Amino acid sequence: MSELTLQIRKWYLLCEETLTNESGIAADGETLHKYVVAVALRNPYAGGYVQDLDAAIAASEGLGREFARRLRAIAQDRHIESFGKACLVGTAGEYEHGNAFLTTVFAEPLREALGGAKAWMPSTGKRGAPGTVIDIPLAHKDALYVRSHYDTITALFNDAPNADEIVIAVSLATRGRLHARLGGIPADQIQGEDGLV
Repeated sequence: MSELTLQIRKWYLLCEETLTNESGIAADGETLHKYVVAVALRNPYAGGYVQDLDAAIAASEGLGREFARRLRAIAQDRHIESFGKACLVGTAGEYEHGNAFLTTVFAEPLREALGGAKAWMPSTGKRGAPGTVIDIPLAHKDALYVRSHYDTITALFNDAPNADEIVIAVSLATRGRLHARLGGIPADQIQGEDGLV
């Protein structure tokens, strides 16, 4: 496996703070902060089929560390409860090229930065042109069955991905949906042992 040097063009940041729900009811507790950090990088596999994507997987570890550093700086002292990840692949590439940057190798530095998150990190992606809208999933970082934290944040990048690029994005949230009332395990009752409950 040859070493892969990532060519990064641009970093992006999106921050939201929600004070009321859609009906105008004030937050039940703290307001909801959501963040997206994203990067546009050159797709090393653009323009053709490559069987072995291990070099991208290996390179994603360093990328994950940089995401972790940036996300902690953005969240500051706020407690993060949810996370997710996504890729947007330019039209000269395959969806699989983006997924190669989203494996466990990429996610582990993020987990460490968030205090050792135990749950599966939800993921999505698609191919598209600059300005393609993507809904990045969110779920509780320590227990998958916490329904109040099933959520998304919508993002777009006006100048990415170019045809030969991939956008990698990570989402974070400080709490679940405002006034969530659909059951499931309450966040304050998480056991946090197996990533499910």
